[in-house]
Amino acid sequence: MKIKLIILLFGLSLFGYSQKKSPKKQVKIKPRTEFVAELLSKMTLEEKIGQLNLPTSGDITTGAASSSNVAKNIEDGKVGGLFNIKSVQKIKEVQKIAVEISRLKIPLLFGMDVIHGYETTFPIPLGLSATWDMKLIERSAQIAAQEASADGINWTFSPMVDISRDPRWGRVSEGSGEDPFLGSEIAKAMVNGYQQNDLSKNNTILSCVKHFALYGAPEAGRDYNTVDMSRIKMYNDYFPPYKAAIHAGVGSVMASFNEIDGIPATGNKWLMTDVLRKQWGFKGFVVTDFTGIPEMIEHGMGDLQTVSALALNAGIEMDMVGEGFLTTLKKSVEEGKVTIEQIDNAARLILNAKYDLGLFQDPYKYCDENRAKTEIFTKSHRDEARSIAAQSLVLLKNSNQLLPLKKSGTIALIGPLADAKENMAGTWSVATNMEKSISLLAGIQEVGGKDTKVLYAKGSNLDYDAAFEEKATMFGKTLHRDNRTSEELLVEALKIANQSDVIVAALGESAEMSGESSSRTNLEIPQAQKDLLQALLKTGKPVVLVLFTGRPLVLVQENETVPAILNTWFAGSEAGSAIADVLFGNENPSGKLTATFPRSVGQVPIYYNQKNTGRPLGNKEGKFEKFRSNYIDERNEPLYPFGFGLSYTTFEYSNLKISSDKMNYNENVKVTVDVTNTGNYEGKEVVQLYIRDLVGSVTRPLKELKGFQKIALKKGEKQTVTFEISVEELKFYNSELQFIAEPGSFDVFVGTNSSTDNKVSFELIK
Repeated sequence: MKIKLIILLFGLSLFGYSQKKSPKKQVKIKPRTEFVAELLSKMTLEEKIGQLNLPTSGDITTGAASSSNVAKNIEDGKVGGLFNIKSVQKIKEVQKIAVEISRLKIPLLFGMDVIHGYETTFPIPLGLSATWDMKLIERSAQIAAQEASADGINWTFSPMVDISRDPRWGRVSEGSGEDPFLGSEIAKAMVNGYQQNDLSKNNTILSCVKHFALYGAPEAGRDYNTVDMSRIKMYNDYFPPYKAAIHAGVGSVMASFNEIDGIPATGNKWLMTDVLRKQWGFKGFVVTDFTGIPEMIEHGMGDLQTVSALALNAGIEMDMVGEGFLTTLKKSVEEGKVTIEQIDNAARLILNAKYDLGLFQDPYKYCDENRAKTEIFTKSHRDEARSIAAQSLVLLKNSNQLLPLKKSGTIALIGPLADAKENMAGTWSVATNMEKSISLLAGIQEVGGKDTKVLYAKGSNLDYDAAFEEKATMFGKTLHRDNRTSEELLVEALKIANQSDVIVAALGESAEMSGESSSRTNLEIPQAQKDLLQALLKTGKPVVLVLFTGRPLVLVQENETVPAILNTWFAGSEAGSAIADVLFGNENPSGKLTATFPRSVGQVPIYYNQKNTGRPLGNKEGKFEKFRSNYIDERNEPLYPFGFGLSYTTFEYSNLKISSDKMNYNENVKVTVDVTNTGNYEGKEVVQLYIRDLVGSVTRPLKELKGFQKIALKKGEKQTVTFEISVEELKFYNSELQFIAEPGSFDVFVGTNSSTDNKVSFELIK
């Protein structure tokens, strides 16, 4: 009898019944189209508009959900979802209002900015991209989804796939760099990681690709600023990662703040309907960014009712925080400015997402307290985060093989970021428990072992200006500003420096010096730290610069004077341990830059896949030539090119071959190269393939990344790496926005970064 009862209960659960998890009685759930259509037929206009409303959680606290300001709207069916609410207990309380008290019992979506991990935090996205490892990147998103879903979250506003070639823009830290090909591969990996092609599972969450579109190209590098570019540049350089996310099945899209062709993206019908839905076939729903609809008033597009109608007519389905839909759409229907059919369609798309997530079968699907206790910030997740972080670090310089350090002797660890665990997770780490993050000091002490003596001094504050430091350490990411004078801090640092065998200087940006609303006009390390670094160099001790940054910086002076530079980005909750693993050689650095580091802010925007002018400087870099495209006060080339990154070992490229010097549209050609580890350590190398289309109907870039492989080689080992080039790698958008490949000559470059001149050639023929 007991066995029969268990079988019966199991069978009921399969058909949507839930006797324990959900207090409401359920019936066998129908197919999505039929189910959602029937639900819509029961909804009032106000309830349909309510599904389009996404407020923030506001004043909701545990045990007080029913008395919160948003509770009444949820009860009245005027809320489709909430964001920035965390923990199973709080979410369960709020969901209970929706599915037990509201008239139609429609469950809510719960979203959060799970950008680069949940409580287990991975490197900032720019750092993750530097791994060039799609399996690792996908795995990081999968772990983030598992942890977030275990804590009640079912929707993430990630990935951010905006291409950016201007490091003045702070949100470069939140994207994957400057290249559309690499950015597209990462977009797919992130979407796959979050959604796993199966939203019915309780450990996957709905992904939201952002910010559609072109947000990474603001004028002057200033956040939220105007974007203006040609459509051919949009399609070839900036659209591909968004499109890749759509084709990977992303469930939602977030509109960007900027304007496009004079119309803000949030109200741009060409962008949201013609491109996104008609050209790319997107089937999910579009949400605005925070107050994106009312912000169109400041753009000069009209009052709240006007811009709300503009957004709905453009193809926006959900209004984040602005409440323009909630407060004006009914009036706009009555006045004929929008149609009920448009509102029905928007509500249908949001209800479809809730259906796909399984919320109608079990609205408490993500409210398992056992999961919350056992699947968040686990040791196994932290171990993976540590390994991934180590592979994101980029070795920029290593004179005389100063690195790796020996696990013996005395290390002077100096700098405002040396003991700054609150900053290790970087920007947009809203769920991180900063107290549990590993500082560089703690990591070096752990990994260095008992034979390594570590002396620590702060050396300087982040900046001489206390007001600037306050702006750069928001959201609890304090650096505990030291009130001693600069001279007192320096004296203490020099004292321990002179007692050491090697100095590790932990300098750079704080976590919130990059990120949203953190644009900079000066891309150098703050002067207080530059002065500290120069004083440390004058001791005559070998100095390793451990650089923290969320963007490419100008490091000309540092590159000229410091023996070793390890760029660590902000490597996540396990940052200190991961950095120490690399410093001491437990891990060999294998990261490669995905954004060009300029020599001067005056070169910005700077990127590898630029086009020629009619007067190029040619092969005369570093030399000024009148009436050529160059500066009178700076070189053209960057300090560190796209794809650059050193290793403790060395790699030799040889025997580059192509299978044929001719290729037709139905054939492929194979390019092979031998890569040999010629150094003294095992290591990983990112082998990069670039193509140049020599003659086109429109001007073409000097090089374009079209393939890469990350390989592992033991000391002395050689591997033949093979790339296959099809006509797809040769296609581009022409002046008519047709995606085509044109016959003609092509150069293929294969090497260790984008500056390689190791090439073969072939001709595409009809």
